[in-house]
Amino acid sequence: MTEFSAFARAVHDVVAAIPEGDVMTYAEVAAEAGHPGAARGVGSVMRASEGLPWWRVVSSSLSISTDPPERQADLLRMEGWNIDPITNRLQT
Repeated sequence: MTEFSAFARAVHDVVAAIPEGDVMTYAEVAAEAGHPGAARGVGSVMRASEGLPWWRVVSSSLSISTDPPERQADLLRMEGWNIDPITNRLQT
């Protein structure tokens, strides 16, 4: 891992610990990392980090948050999630 800020390291640790088959929202990751309100920062950290299970982080509406959404949807389906094909929302 390259030089990261304390925030980036905390986000990395939280995302890396999301178990297969689970998801967290960007806001939940930020809060768990000790920085509630920094959901947008979570996305920035994830874009700059390699090896994270990025597909397990979704928007607060439980929607796929990447563009294009197909890769994230495929990875989540492989972990047992159903995705609404119209809204790209996880079906719980």
